[in-house]
Amino acid sequence: MEQELDERKLKILKAIVRNYLETGEPVGSRTISKYTDLNLSSATIRNEMSDLEEMGYIIQPHTSAGRIPSDKGYRTYVDDMMKEKMEEMSKQQKEISDIKDTLLEKVEKVEELLQNTAKMLASNTNYATMVSSPRFDKRIKFIQLSIVDENKLLCVVVLDGNRIKNKIVNLTKELSDEDVFKMNMLFNSTLNGLTVEEINLMTIRQITGQAGEQAEVVGKVLELIAEVAGDNEDMKIYTSGATNILKYPELSDNNHASDLINVLEEKKQLTSLLTDKEGEENTGIQVYIGNETPVQTMKDCSVVTMTYELGEGVQGTIGIIGPKRMDYEKVVENLKTVKDKLDTAFKQGD
Repeated sequence: MEQELDERKLKILKAIVRNYLETGEPVGSRTISKYTDLNLSSATIRNEMSDLEEMGYIIQPHTSAGRIPSDKGYRTYVDDMMKEKMEEMSKQQKEISDIKDTLLEKVEKVEELLQNTAKMLASNTNYATMVSSPRFDKRIKFIQLSIVDENKLLCVVVLDGNRIKNKIVNLTKELSDEDVFKMNMLFNSTLNGLTVEEINLMTIRQITGQAGEQAEVVGKVLELIAEVAGDNEDMKIYTSGATNILKYPELSDNNHASDLINVLEEKKQLTSLLTDKEGEENTGIQVYIGNETPVQTMKDCSVVTMTYELGEGVQGTIGIIGPKRMDYEKVVENLKTVKDKLDTAFKQGD
């Protein structure tokens, strides 16, 4: 029967694997004595490393004094890491489940509240209005790459709330288990805990810079993460006051008014207005004037949006669409009032 690693040997093995992944150089006992929290002498660690070598977890390349992980050592490291991840996810599962149950109860009441909010805003401002349902921040919890066959790699992105996105990445050359292991470590050490929006150009450069020969595969995985960022399939949009557009001559000619009303009724094109936070600064307010709007049929309009919060990491957006000569002060005041009412209503539902 194969001997199991005790806690000390496992910690030393994990330190060897981590150090080798970081440096690519064989690891000696002196390095590990500084690297771990075991407070052991180099001699003691050297003895433990000899045991690990005899057990097949590490090997000595050439005549170097250092050791590197064997396939068995990598496997033990990965299994232990995954075990820790599963335990962590299990502990969080009940909390996540409770939060989701609470949010689902809220959502049933919130839909009616948001519809009424859109109607009230349209009535108070005489403009068209839109309100998005609350949505989660897309915070990355875990990324797992797995070889399907020599030409395909499965990429799984796990987001907060255990929402999972996956995709097959086609390979131009075969990857080794060690290649995939290193990429898993690279992605998880760099991206875990970040929202998709927090992954900036500097982060991408850092990952691709460390990817070496696997830069092409890493680029394809980053494309999947970008797709996750653009996925707003769970968001609902409530609109009201579309016919208010007809009250303003510059927007009321037949073709123009028809296009605007279609956009408000079909809603898909409104997503970019309700998810763009660039330029909000600390106010939660975004103003698009004329050509600044990403929606082509609204180039003669102004759009003002404001973010409301259901809870930490859960936000939605309310917006008002009118002519460029809209009463901006009145619009902002109405948005602030509605935001306060929504924030209060959601907190009372806690």
